[in-house]
Order: sequence, then structure tokens, then C-alpha cells
Amino acid sequence: MGLSFLTNPVPDPSFPWATLPESLRVAYTQPRIEHWPVTYTVGLWLVVFTLPLVLLHAYHQYASRLPLRPSTWLAALPVTVMLAFTTYCRFFWPKLQPPTWNAPSYTLVCWGYCSTYDPLWSNIAYAVAIFGAAATYLAYRESTYAKYALATFGVLAFPLGVPALFDAYRHHG
Repeated sequence: MGLSFLTNPVPDPSFPWATLPESLRVAYTQPRIEHWPVTYTVGLWLVVFTLPLVLLHAYHQYASRLPLRPSTWLAALPVTVMLAFTTYCRFFWPKLQPPTWNAPSYTLVCWGYCSTYDPLWSNIAYAVAIFGAAATYLAYRESTYAKYALATFGVLAFPLGVPALFDAYRHHG
């Protein structure tokens, strides 16, 4: 993503103030995929698809050191991230026109919103996050339905829901 700052005057049109002075940029301007330079686009999507892996790594690295239940790491944390990103995208993110299929999104339903700006998709994202909260609650209560609810949330919140899928797998045994 940083490479796009060296090549393009405005790497992300949502934040036109985030740029480098011309004297620090190279003379080459990258082509864009929709609104963003190629390397910025690739970087954004890498962040989207690696965030669930970062959450899984945090669980494996720190779960034994912190007094949190596994479902806090694997389900509640993705739910919290989903609620925060959905709220940010719906109410605060500067929306580029026209909407684009290439908008980076942390879940498939969030992608529906980011690529159309139709509030229905954002409402569905909130519903999926609330379902994830209910799945987390079932996991805390050690319900026999927890694994099914966690797996459902994991699929509905893909790719951010990957840790919840892992938690569902943990409950399988």
C-alpha cells in the first residue's frame, strides 16, 4: 500500500489529504483498479483476508496468558470488529462515487453494502453481527447449539468469521 503513496498524488480518494508532497513521489503513476492504485488495492485486500489470521494468531499467542474464554477471542472479537467496521462504513466512511465492486470489505455482506451503498446490506451486516453475539453467548453457556451457531456466523461473516469457524470446530469434539 505504501508504494502507492510514492507513485500517486492521491492513493485513496476517500482521504485526499493522505498524500506525500510531489517532491517525495517518483515520476511514475500507477494505474488504478476502479478508485485505487493497483498496489493500494492489493494491499487493502491482503489486510481484509489476513485480519482473521491475525485474530487466530492472537488467540494462539495470548489466550493462555489472559483470563479470557476462547470464544472471546474467536467469536466476540470478530463480532466487535464487524460492528465497528459496519458502523464506520455506514456512517463515517467517505463514500466514493460511483460505488465499486472492488471496495474492500471484511465480510461478504459488508461487501454488498460497500459495493452498492444500499442500507439494506448494512442492516443485514448488523443482523449477522447480532447473530454472532448470540452465538458467542451460546458458546459461553456451553450450549449444544453453540457449534452450529458459531459455524453459521463464521460462514455469514466470511472472511472475518474464520475464527468463529475455528471455535465451532473446537466445540465439535
